[in-house]
Amino acid sequence: MPLAAIPGTFQVIGASPDGDSVRFRPDDPDAFANAGINARTNSSGAAQLRLDAIDALETHYTPRTAPHPWRQPADLGDGAATALLDLLGFSDVQRDDRGIVTAATPKERPGYILSRFADKYGRAVSFAYAGKRRGGASGSVYLEVPELRRSVNHRLLTAGWVYPTFYSMLYVDLREELAEVSVAARAARKGVWRHDSTVTGFGLKSRDQLQSQLVIMPKLFRRLADYLTLDEPSSVDLAGFPDFLEARNDRIFTVPRGQATSFATLVERRRQRLTLTVLPEQVVFIEA
Repeated sequence: MPLAAIPGTFQVIGASPDGDSVRFRPDDPDAFANAGINARTNSSGAAQLRLDAIDALETHYTPRTAPHPWRQPADLGDGAATALLDLLGFSDVQRDDRGIVTAATPKERPGYILSRFADKYGRAVSFAYAGKRRGGASGSVYLEVPELRRSVNHRLLTAGWVYPTFYSMLYVDLREELAEVSVAARAARKGVWRHDSTVTGFGLKSRDQLQSQLVIMPKLFRRLADYLTLDEPSSVDLAGFPDFLEARNDRIFTVPRGQATSFATLVERRRQRLTLTVLPEQVVFIEA
């Protein structure tokens, strides 16, 4: 199945883009509908994108039962957001104390996306590009590795700003390319990989440590934040975390083994210590 190439503009004013999500307005107001993509759009026709295959450290994640957002270490989370906007051609970006962009040069930038579906939140799952597309502005295309390498998704993974987080609808050849550059970034200790403790394991001591010190796979961070906010404000007791993860039932399969299981089976707990027992690029989540 091909992807839809959709030209338009990236917009940041009044939004809070992070390292894996940004607002995009198609030139053709009917572009998403014509491509069969059920993206939620605002009054100007812009939709929020979820950049495919990558996951940046959280800058403003709000668990369902929390009164305020949680975040991961600021230098890498904010750094990924800055890197994304830089790759799209924005500079002099200013934000208010809530992370909302109040000024940028320029205010919007032309570009295009390659997408074929929206997630359950109405975000168009996309590969994003600055500027005009080589070989045609719009229509159905088959994404091959050379064009994949020009995407901001690929470039952020290569630089180590983001974690690989793969879903089942990502084509195998593209996933393999993205896994390869992720492995290279980890070997070179770039970005998040210089400090990552997802696969080496970490002992959880406090909520402040989780938000300001530990560098871990954002999917695991979000599950921890969701779990901890069900308890007393100071609690970090992980005794119930395995059962909580199992109840979430995040279905996955591993590569190359092809084992079908749940995310919970990959997270090992020994008292207050957690370890992901499979490398992130070897985990493929089943799209909900």
